[in-house]
Amino acid sequence: MAAAQGHFSDHSDGDEQAGDTAGKPETNPVPPAFRRAVEALRSARLRPEVEIDPTRPPQRLAPYSYALEAAVVDGEEDLADGRLVLLHDPAGHDAWKGTFRLVTLVRAELEPEMASDPLLPEVCWSWLTGALEARGLPYGEASGTVTQAGSHYFGGLAERRPATQIEIRASWTPQEGLGGVPDTAAHLTAWCDLLCQIAGLPPTAPDPGAGTISGAGVVSLPQRRGPQQP
Repeated sequence: MAAAQGHFSDHSDGDEQAGDTAGKPETNPVPPAFRRAVEALRSARLRPEVEIDPTRPPQRLAPYSYALEAAVVDGEEDLADGRLVLLHDPAGHDAWKGTFRLVTLVRAELEPEMASDPLLPEVCWSWLTGALEARGLPYGEASGTVTQAGSHYFGGLAERRPATQIEIRASWTPQEGLGGVPDTAAHLTAWCDLLCQIAGLPPTAPDPGAGTISGAGVVSLPQRRGPQQP
């Protein structure tokens, strides 16, 4: 496994390194709890199939935010992709019931026949909660949607097989630990477990250095597709 920071391309220094501070005076320091939470994201050790980079975070959801985008890559093919955003409001947020919030979008393409499974949305949602629970991560106020969409190709694209996309949009409040800082590295790792699972990769063996179990009690989707015809 490689450290998440090895994939980062953000070479900024100072407060900008800890996330979005749009609309706040330059002299306003980033809260230490948020800075430590972001540093933990940068130190997370992830599966080698996951390529991850920082991206521009949303500017109006919270006073402080930090965002990552990731893809599960097999050779030249992206099997799944997603975005994870860390939000922080030092004053607390009634809807979050905490000062931190994680927001995600995960997308993948499935085999067309899988779309006929009426339980697929419930199964996909259980993968998110199961990924957190498999790593022993307390969380609260989870909410989200699972969306299926089908694509059929015509004309010059008629040789392509019909495709089915699955999209998970979700958010949850990570439990805060010492100093009011949640274990964001573990939450990122669990999120990458979800990303790999929806991509169809088998679970990894337990990592003795992580102190958690990866892939415990989960079933991945089968590998779905080869490169599509142009």
